[in-house]
Amino acid sequence: MNVAVDLACLQAIGGHKVFFASAGGSYVDLITQHGVSHLNLDQQWRRPAVLIQALFRLRSIIEHTRPDIVHAHMMTGAMLAAAARVTTRFQLITTVHNEFQRSSILMGVGDRVIAVSTAVAEHLQRRWLPDRKIRVVRNGPLGSPRRRPSADGTTTVTLARPAIVTLAGMYHRKGIGELITAFSRIGAEVSNASLYIIGDGPDRAEFEAQAHATPQADRIHFLGFCRDPAPLLAQADVFVLASRKDPMPLVIPEAREAGCAIVATNVDGIPEGLDHGEAGILVPPRDPNALAAAIVALLTNPEQLAAWRERARSNLDWLHVERTALETMRVYEEALGLVNRPPQRVTGVSLSAP
Repeated sequence: MNVAVDLACLQAIGGHKVFFASAGGSYVDLITQHGVSHLNLDQQWRRPAVLIQALFRLRSIIEHTRPDIVHAHMMTGAMLAAAARVTTRFQLITTVHNEFQRSSILMGVGDRVIAVSTAVAEHLQRRWLPDRKIRVVRNGPLGSPRRRPSADGTTTVTLARPAIVTLAGMYHRKGIGELITAFSRIGAEVSNASLYIIGDGPDRAEFEAQAHATPQADRIHFLGFCRDPAPLLAQADVFVLASRKDPMPLVIPEAREAGCAIVATNVDGIPEGLDHGEAGILVPPRDPNALAAAIVALLTNPEQLAAWRERARSNLDWLHVERTALETMRVYEEALGLVNRPPQRVTGVSLSAP
């Protein structure tokens, strides 16, 4: 959703006619302020009756808007768009954000399939998606129009230092359990360290129970969902992302921009977001001991901590949203046969979850 919103806003700013089809949500006001037209489209794939209605609704949208491009960011939208091409021709672009899901191979219905990292592209190739369809456009959230002052109160939270921060959905694949286990060792070796876990999700209660059972329970804090994490990241000494799988997380560039020293797992697109270890320390996934050792080494060596904070801030230009939007437009132009021709205005429909 975040990537789709960023692209839609920048495409509209660039003079293209953009429609955003979704069931609504908190970003509708933002995209309309940037000149994007929002169209209601409920894509609840678990309800067949809703899907049938969505297909007829999407056909109506396409007949009305006559898009050059339909860009689907989720499997349901991609399949609906493919089915809607019976009567109207357009180029279908799909973006694979979650390649670890079995259904991600269905995104191959697109004329071009955008992978959000080289690691994702290689995974799609191994699943027999034709190379001729795949294009890599790495996520770049810096400068996003979504980043505006938060009204959820988290900006007033003051973190106890030294602060270890993670920002992730509360899922097992994000390695929250491994981080809590690692903090049991970190807390014993760095007696004043605190761990702050930002985010929400279905496994949160399980992680809270795990944290409560540790000797350092009073130093592990669950802050919940935060619309704008920048004020919290700015207070972090070390940012940690312990994911088991992660195609190209947006939070890595955000932590780099905030100047955090970063420790993250060496999986999927994470190394790409950290310039392959130049901007952050990479450790094996599912290894709490390696995670703890890297964090303790930073917190007990101020010079090393400062050096990694500085390295995180370097080479940020390629992580800006403008680069992602520009490369996405090049994929559109290629699909439309406009490569090596003067730029033209494009009409597009973006399909995303609410």
